[in-house]
Amino acid sequence: MTQRVAFVLRVKASKVDEYVEAHAHVWPGMLAALRAAGFRNYSIFRYGTLMFGYYEAVDSEQAAQFMAASPINAKWQDAMADLLESRVPDQGPSTLLEVFRLD
Repeated sequence: MTQRVAFVLRVKASKVDEYVEAHAHVWPGMLAALRAAGFRNYSIFRYGTLMFGYYEAVDSEQAAQFMAASPINAKWQDAMADLLESRVPDQGPSTLLEVFRLD
């Protein structure tokens, strides 16, 4: 069964445009790593300086472990670190608890 995962990140107010621009041009190698890890239907939505992320994966723990071991992911997280209030760990951000689902 596909798992649904959500998270929230806070971008520095002065860096929002840069964050949005970076995600309009995600590195091809990073996109390939996300796909290889098993991420699907990955979206990020903006609300002011808050970014709400959502993705699906067959095994989100395995996907997170794959990304934690990925050199391109570490480079991407390093590049994004200056834009965010706090750096995202290589294994991914803390996730939100799902409290409702309508299938």
